[in-house]
Amino acid sequence: MSTKKSNYLLGISFVSTIGGFLFGYDTAIISGCNSFLEQHFQLSAAMLGWVVSSALLGTILGCVVAGSITDKFGRKKALILAALCLTISAFGSMLPPQFLGNLDNNFWITSDVTTSFNFLIVVRLIGGIGVGITSVVAPIYISELSKPENRGKMVSLYQLSITLGILLAFLIDWIVLSSAGDAAGVITNEPSSFWNWLFVDELWRGMFGTEVPIALLFLGLLFIVPETPRWLITKGRKVEALAIMEKILGKEEAQLEMKEIEALEKEETGGFKELFQPFLRIPLLIGILLPMFAHLSGIAAIMYYAPNIINESVKSVESAFLGAVLVGVVNSAFTFVAISQIEKFGRKKLLLIGVVGAFISLSGVGILFAMGSQYVIIPLLMYVASFAFSFGPIVWVIISEIFPTRIRGLAVSIGSFSLMVTGFVVTLTNPVLIETINASGTFFLYAFLTMPAIWFIWKFVPETKGKTLEDIEKHWHSLIKSRNKS
Repeated sequence: MSTKKSNYLLGISFVSTIGGFLFGYDTAIISGCNSFLEQHFQLSAAMLGWVVSSALLGTILGCVVAGSITDKFGRKKALILAALCLTISAFGSMLPPQFLGNLDNNFWITSDVTTSFNFLIVVRLIGGIGVGITSVVAPIYISELSKPENRGKMVSLYQLSITLGILLAFLIDWIVLSSAGDAAGVITNEPSSFWNWLFVDELWRGMFGTEVPIALLFLGLLFIVPETPRWLITKGRKVEALAIMEKILGKEEAQLEMKEIEALEKEETGGFKELFQPFLRIPLLIGILLPMFAHLSGIAAIMYYAPNIINESVKSVESAFLGAVLVGVVNSAFTFVAISQIEKFGRKKLLLIGVVGAFISLSGVGILFAMGSQYVIIPLLMYVASFAFSFGPIVWVIISEIFPTRIRGLAVSIGSFSLMVTGFVVTLTNPVLIETINASGTFFLYAFLTMPAIWFIWKFVPETKGKTLEDIEKHWHSLIKSRNKS
């Protein structure tokens, strides 16, 4: 592939992954807001879990609608809808009605605390819908535009964008907290400035507000990227599809790929009926259980509550925030490891190594919490590293590869739905679990829940390295034929 074609593909893939960046950014930015939201809204552990996990509830709704939207209206339009939701949420999370301070000289519309809290929940739900849609569509978008030998790396860019969003958010949280100093979160009736209101008095507003320019960038750039050729072919728009493929692959290779896609496209029926055909039973099982296993290991709780969890051992807010930054650095660094090695070692081997590492490190976190050690951060970082080069990127790669084109959006939305439901439950229950069975018991539970994943990956997940999407589909057909003969 020429440098010009490579840069073109990289550019459009980058645009689609900004949604993932926002996903990661929102995941981590609220971790810095937690203690201040808890203080300002007077939240119990259960209510803190609700406000943090509300975005994940939105992602569940987004996943439900994403499959039908992306298969009917296209990958690009679905991403634009997601960007609109994320932009609304970014503005809304910064500006719930004001309910504290000198309300006679208010900076924004005022209300009682309940109305303000409910407003925050609603806009976070809207943002979650955007995240749910982009979590389904972005990996599909990238996989349908990539060449087989680079597809793993390209789809892994989506997970990399999530980790970079998390890292930047942790850094922003730390910078905002450090800049505010001892006045952070202290609300008085004394005269103040709008900037001070956002980044000192009620600094959770400023933390949320830093998402706004990223969401606007995502929305704007989506209008200049193309639709995927595979989706265009399913809608009979073959001239448009060929023109895009030629820009990515070159004229000769594009024509060969076009013939192969058209041949398989004639055999597909689409919709739920095809999804439950015998040859797709194993892919469907993988698409549901693999994402579920990823979040049962507790990654969502660690990313949403990183400073709170670290503070359980170090008992220092500033050190906890710095520890969260370190979590973001390790997460990003080991996602790079996955991208560099996924086409060399393959999906399955990296998954197995990472999940075994997750079990060992989560057990270590539980042991050190039980001992009252201040070095919990060490096995915690080992877990983040293990997740980052395995579950993190590879789940998205596999579920975007193993289904036929016509139903890929529907199938991936089911997989993403499974992931988001599990993440919602883990995030909602984490504060309550820590309060009831302590941090050590919580992490022993997460470690235990990784064990079935090791067997499942070894038994059912195939190696898809180097195969075209059409070759993978043929594999499932041949598998069911061989079983029928035996």
